[in-house]
Amino acid sequence: MGLTNSQYNTIMRDYQRQQAKNQQALADRREEVYARIPEFSRIDAEIAAASTACARRLLLEEGASVDELRRTIRALSGRREALLAQAGYPADYLQMTYRCPNCQDTGYIGSRKCHCFRQAIIDLLYMQSNLRELLTQENFASFSLAYYSDQTVDPVTKLTARETAMRALTECRRFVADFDHSFENLFLYGDTGLGKTFLSHCIAKELIESTHSVIYFSAFRLFEQFADSAFGRAGSASPTELEQHIFDCDLLIIDDLGTELVNSFVSSQLFLVLNERLLRQKSTLISTNLSLRTFADTYSERSFSRISSNYLMLRLIGDDIRLQKKLAGKKA
Repeated sequence: MGLTNSQYNTIMRDYQRQQAKNQQALADRREEVYARIPEFSRIDAEIAAASTACARRLLLEEGASVDELRRTIRALSGRREALLAQAGYPADYLQMTYRCPNCQDTGYIGSRKCHCFRQAIIDLLYMQSNLRELLTQENFASFSLAYYSDQTVDPVTKLTARETAMRALTECRRFVADFDHSFENLFLYGDTGLGKTFLSHCIAKELIESTHSVIYFSAFRLFEQFADSAFGRAGSASPTELEQHIFDCDLLIIDDLGTELVNSFVSSQLFLVLNERLLRQKSTLISTNLSLRTFADTYSERSFSRISSNYLMLRLIGDDIRLQKKLAGKKA
């Protein structure tokens, strides 16, 4: 995934702030030492003057006098180190310190992005996805099939609730594994509390940590954003800015579609999102508590047609997991 210019600039501004912070911290340490050891300031001034003279004589090819200046600099540096040690300071106290010693807080080692740059990308994508805290709890490692019954059977597929959940889990893992190689969309549907949102969080975590841009919205919040932007409400993003994020992120998650108040504006915006992301070959994941028939009746037929033709549809069945956890005394 390539960063947008805005995302790249956000990360580089953080590196610039860190570099300024490093320089200020070094200046503060130097001032502290100068105040405690007055001789130290004089030695630094002499080293600076000798270094300048040395550089000048190198340009003039005055080799003999350069050697003499280098001996002077070494002697002054030795005195400097001795003064630091006598005052109880570590030897590297007046050296620059870095948050990342590998790239010295530039983000790059040569022309290659440092490991800390990759982590900065992940941190930024987490922040922009609105999912940072949730994904520490809801991910593939913590997804459990124990809440799905072997007794409840789907009358159409003849699969049990557990087999259905296993199929959904397998497809979600495959969706992540194939994300960079094939364009797919997912539609998770079924009654409330069956793990649809949980599975969407599992996918989001894996993709964010492989540096893909993921944006998560509840349906209510997504259409509220569109309304705020369309009607120019205070503090809202411009239509162009909002559409750039919604249409161009690697994965858009629309959770709980059908819980918002549906009107002609909402229906038209949903079709716009579905259609634009299909045209741009950008993956979308939708979860809803609505049945397929109710969904088709609630939204326009053309929206349902886009979904039924271009999305892998995964149905979950069974008993409300949140209720099961509550009855078992566990945190939902």
